[in-house]
Formats: sequence, structure tokens, C-alpha cells
Amino acid sequence: MRFSQSDMLQAMNDTGMIPVFNHVDLKVTKDVVDASYRAGIRVFEFTNRATNSLDIFKELYAHAGKYPDMVMGIGTIFTAEDANSFIEAGADFIVSPALIPELAVFCNSKEIFWIPGCATMSEIFQAKKLGATLVKAFPGNVVGSTFVAAAKSVYPDLHIMPTGGVEPTRENLKEWFDAGVYCVGMGSQLFKKDWIKNQQYDLLENKITDTLQVIKSIR
Repeated sequence: MRFSQSDMLQAMNDTGMIPVFNHVDLKVTKDVVDASYRAGIRVFEFTNRATNSLDIFKELYAHAGKYPDMVMGIGTIFTAEDANSFIEAGADFIVSPALIPELAVFCNSKEIFWIPGCATMSEIFQAKKLGATLVKAFPGNVVGSTFVAAAKSVYPDLHIMPTGGVEPTRENLKEWFDAGVYCVGMGSQLFKKDWIKNQQYDLLENKITDTLQVIKSIR
């Protein structure tokens, strides 16, 4: 294990934002990770959303090895079998869009940091019982910042990361952090399709840098 859970939580808190990305082309994913790292990202979530995601992640994890402080996780995991495959490929943490008890039990048995998706107080309660220290408020654009604020009022020590619909704007980020989020996950709002298609990684790097600066200024 390259990082302890506390180390990963600290890295997530230090930057305040985790990029969430998937692509079927290995070179694209490598370039995106490189641009993200140059911009200041130290935690990156690749997602299991394509038929070749495992193969891509294996190569991506090896590529990211040149950044010893880069935490590499895998998202969109629903089964223990998939979790095991990606853990064997090097995944530092596991993210699921849902609260799946079997997945939680498996990750706990492997001592792997896991982040379940929760959209209700009941799911958060169950996640805490299963040992979660960070939950993903998902879909973020559905549950909203008011849900986060309400959850934090009941579970003040729980770390919450909204993903889905989080925007790289001062107004939107301030709304989330004022509600008490620990960090945010950001995907399509950050990775503009045209930038990726045209290999404009300098624009991506600048956007990530600006977003991290906004987060730092509003905290």
C-alpha cells in the first residue's frame, strides 16, 4: 500500500478537488493526468466506464508512478470482483456511485480506502456503520448543497465529497464549501470535450490551476 487512508484524506483536503475522468485512449489519459499534476492535482479518479477501462488503468497507474505523491483511484465500481481487479492493478482507493454493503465489506477486508455514493441520510447512516470516513454525495446536482449542510449538522465529523454537476466557478464552489464539503469531485464540467479532442491540455492545465486557486481563496 503506497498511501495510508489518512494520507489520502489529507491529499484530498489539501487540494480540495478530485478530477474524475475516463477515456478509451491511453495517450489521452496520460496527457490528462500529466496536465492535472502540473496544475497541482495530487488525487486523481479514473472511472470504470468503458470496456477497456481496466487495461487503460493498468498502464495509467504505471505512468503515474513517476509522480510519487499522486494518489490514483478508480471510480464507478459496483462489485467486489471489479474492485479486486483494479486493486490488483494498483488502485489506491475505490469509489462507487452507490452504497453497496458487499463492496464495503470486501474493501475493508483488503484494507482499501473506499468511498460510497450516498443520496439519503439513511445511506449515510449505513455507510458510517460500514466504516466509511468519506462519502460521495451523488448525484451532486440532484442532492444539492442543502443536503450536504443537513448531513453535516447531524454528522459533523463526516467528510463529504459531492460529485456530479459541480462547476468550476467561484459561485458554485463557494456554495458547496460553505455547506461543509471536504472536497469536490469534478468531471465533465472540467474536462471540456473540445479541449480533449483538440489536445489542448494547456487550457485544461490552466483551468485546473484556476479552480484550485478559487477553492483555496474561498475556504
